[in-house]
Amino acid sequence: MHIEFRHLRTIKAIHDEGGLARAAERLHITQSALSHQVKGLEAQAGVELFVRRSKPLKLSAAGLRLLRLAEQILPQVEAMQDEFSSLRDGSTGRMHIAIECHACFEWLFPVLEAFRRAWPDVDVDIRPGLAFDALPALLKEEVDLVVSSDPEDLPGIEFIELFDYAPVFVAASVHPLAQKPFIEAEDFRDQTLITYPVERSRLDVFSQLLIPAKVEPAAVRQAELTAVILLLVASNRGVSVLPDWVVREVKYSSDYVTRPLTKKGLTRSLYAAVRSEDRDKPYMEKLIALARDEARKLQAV
Repeated sequence: MHIEFRHLRTIKAIHDEGGLARAAERLHITQSALSHQVKGLEAQAGVELFVRRSKPLKLSAAGLRLLRLAEQILPQVEAMQDEFSSLRDGSTGRMHIAIECHACFEWLFPVLEAFRRAWPDVDVDIRPGLAFDALPALLKEEVDLVVSSDPEDLPGIEFIELFDYAPVFVAASVHPLAQKPFIEAEDFRDQTLITYPVERSRLDVFSQLLIPAKVEPAAVRQAELTAVILLLVASNRGVSVLPDWVVREVKYSSDYVTRPLTKKGLTRSLYAAVRSEDRDKPYMEKLIALARDEARKLQAV
């Protein structure tokens, strides 16, 4: 027996309306076409689906079983159609984010909170891209956006600039280097450098300053949290390099100083890497706009 969705809708309509005429009107077909459809379905089933001598028209025992199937399946089909419609118009979807910037968690959380309120039907998840290869995961559609400061030329991937930032030197106010107007690579040779626990190639102080200058600090100490790094720096246990927006509160503290790296200073950009086909989705555009707005707030402090 070959049952189609239209057969289930027919059974449901006739049961609800109590007759062929009103059911045909509800289904937007002629009464003769509906009657022909019912006869064809009964021929497939080999049994009558309606008690025809009853008024209003009633389902037979076999028809009632088919009705139960319709009542179970049709709502699921309609829900699926609604979901597909929402996907097409961009009101729902998935936003799984990987972050290659360790310090970015503190910046991104307010962004995601605002995004959640604006787009409650989008499934949001966040995971540290430092624990896996984030860009290959983006290509495989395992994640939908990667926050990165290292754009690459990848087919089908767009890097959308979010904002610029400056990596800055942070030290205790009593540290000897606090007296310098700017910090150079050589200044790190006899210092304990406190960093996030990530690969050196993903730390601005190494990739942009120390590795090109072939300078190795006296020691490297790692800490997971920005607050812990600042605590260690304030205790004069070492120095650090952090994005300027991360240490915005340090500007107003007597415990620390911030200094530019090199006389001209260093500038870096943060990007959102997305698949090209997802670039114009409404919720993707909204997240990127919120990310830029939050960055402007941080930099204005």
